[in-house]
Amino acid sequence: MACILFVHQNFPGQFRHLAQALAAVGHQVHALAITGQALPTVKLHSYRPSRGSSPSIHPLASEFETKVIRGEACAQAMLQLKSDGLTPDLVIAHPGWGEALFVKDVWKKIKLLSFLEFYYAAAGTDVGFDPEFAKEGFQEDARLRVKNANNLLALEASDYGLSPTEWQKRSHPNWIHDKINVIFDGVDCSVVRPNPSAQLLLKKESNEAFSLTPSDELITFVNRNLEPYRGYHVFMRALPKILAARPKARVLIVGGDGVSYGAKAPEGKTWKQIFLDEVKNDVDLKRIHFLGNIQYPLFVQLLQVSSCHVYLTYPFVLSWSCIEALSTGCLVIGSDTGPVREAISDGVNGMLVDFFDHAALAHKVIDVLSNRSDFRSIRNNARESAIKRFDLRSVCLPKQLELIESILSGKL
Repeated sequence: MACILFVHQNFPGQFRHLAQALAAVGHQVHALAITGQALPTVKLHSYRPSRGSSPSIHPLASEFETKVIRGEACAQAMLQLKSDGLTPDLVIAHPGWGEALFVKDVWKKIKLLSFLEFYYAAAGTDVGFDPEFAKEGFQEDARLRVKNANNLLALEASDYGLSPTEWQKRSHPNWIHDKINVIFDGVDCSVVRPNPSAQLLLKKESNEAFSLTPSDELITFVNRNLEPYRGYHVFMRALPKILAARPKARVLIVGGDGVSYGAKAPEGKTWKQIFLDEVKNDVDLKRIHFLGNIQYPLFVQLLQVSSCHVYLTYPFVLSWSCIEALSTGCLVIGSDTGPVREAISDGVNGMLVDFFDHAALAHKVIDVLSNRSDFRSIRNNARESAIKRFDLRSVCLPKQLELIESILSGKL
């Protein structure tokens, strides 16, 4: 059996199930992280950057310097592991934060499998997609070119790549495509499943609890943080028309007040409040419930009671929540953007709408809520497509294990 080392700044991240599965078949599994969650069968090691970025460094170089600092700190921890007698047969790393920069300088002959999530471009993906927030000019193009410096070094060092979707694979340069295997992270469809008896308990302002069920009219929207990258502004702009047409509908919004991907909101404000303020005089605020960040079991219940789930995103990394919504049999209305089109076929297992057209989004949501029984087959297809293509236990994890065993055996 082999020795495998995972490298992820916040382990386990995308590697939770894979790491445990590799240990379960007898491999010796270790993980290296800044902050991490210990798993019963995985030995967790930690490292800590010794300093922050230099205040006087050129602004275009500051992000790369931060990643070099992390990479160096991670390499020091690797050198200690090497001194202690640990030499992995395979390193599986998420290189996005710089941790994997010097793996091959510590262990020169090991194999490196990199989780290749996204490669930045000045056009054709997320940057410049939304004219409301687009930045143009030399400085922006230069920032993106330098932003890819760490990614390029990671690609050069990687023996193999792993991307969750074909769209994410294609975001990378053509010359690396032959090295990249496409396998989604996986959703446990036995857990994330339809439940006609589901109930979701919420509290009114008076703290009195009330229960919501699949028989209620419930529009759900989920982001890690409520921000333009995931279409929060478009969704909010659709609500006045939706709520006016459907007087019994409630809106359940999950997500924090921070920023995961795009630019920060103006000083002293949040994107959540900015776009709520934009529509607050045109909606019944008592029917809009901001739930913040919630625990996973509650999240699953939310999807199980959903009448219509809206998932919007720039051309960027596909969220797990999109696939989880399909797996629960939600009627998903998604943005007609590249990563979503890979998971949803319009009118087959979900519906697609132009990302920017909040009026069209409102029309589709109203139609779904007005004729819920007409969309039963799409809901069934959503569930079937999730099981067939994205199920953790029967599809994704077996493929991941097969890939790794092929690497370890020298077949790849």
